[in-house]
This record gives sequence, structure tokens and C-alpha cells, in this order.
Amino acid sequence: MELRDLPALNATLNGISFVLLLMGYRLIRQGQREAHRKVMLAAFAVSALFLTSYLVYHFNVGSVRFQGEGTIRTVYFVILISHIILAAFVGVMAPITLFRALRERFAAHAKIARITFPIWVYVSVTGVIVYYMLYQM
Repeated sequence: MELRDLPALNATLNGISFVLLLMGYRLIRQGQREAHRKVMLAAFAVSALFLTSYLVYHFNVGSVRFQGEGTIRTVYFVILISHIILAAFVGVMAPITLFRALRERFAAHAKIARITFPIWVYVSVTGVIVYYMLYQM
């Protein structure tokens, strides 16, 4: 794997995280706590791998300029800015949500997870969209 491969890896990790988050949600709705726990730990680990890969890439490459013009440029920046702001939120809230569950503080975990989950899903999906717009369009 080379440095140039990391954006595609990052998009893949975001996509995997998205799928794991949806699986985790479905499992907890079905009352399968242990399966939910395993899937959510995997989602957290995949997101941590993403963050590591993302930082390595941008430490070496810097920022990458979006080449689109006109309306698509505005759309890109709206998605990117919301993605960045909410990703910072997830970077704080996901560990708190996880640690509450691991400490078996389930009421507090569920309360914060109702907020963290949809934002984490949004960040995962928009990560893939940003990749597509930046590297594939």
C-alpha cells in the first residue's frame, strides 16, 4: 500500500463504519446486547483506523484542493464543513458513549448514544461522499 492509496482506504473504512453502525443499531433494537457490543467495538476500531490513516495521509500530502466549479463547489463545501464539524463532535462523543457502555452505565449510554449515533452515521456517509467528490469527480 502506498500513500496515494490512503484516500480510497479511508473511504472504505468510512463505508465499513457506516455498515457496522447500522448493524449495531439493528442488533440493539432486537435485544441482542452482546452482538451489539461486538459490532460497536468493531465500528469504533474501524473509525480509529480511519483517523490514523487520514492523519498519516494529510501529514504527508497536506490538503487536497477541490477542482469542481459552480454549484457543485458550493455543495462540496457545505458537505465538507458539516462533515468536519460533526466529525470533531464524534471524536469526543463516541469514546464517551463507548466508555459508558463498557462501565455498564446503560441508561447514560443510551441517552448519549441517541445523539452520537445519527451524527456518527452522517459523518461516515459524508466521508465517502467527500472522497468521491474530491478524488473521483
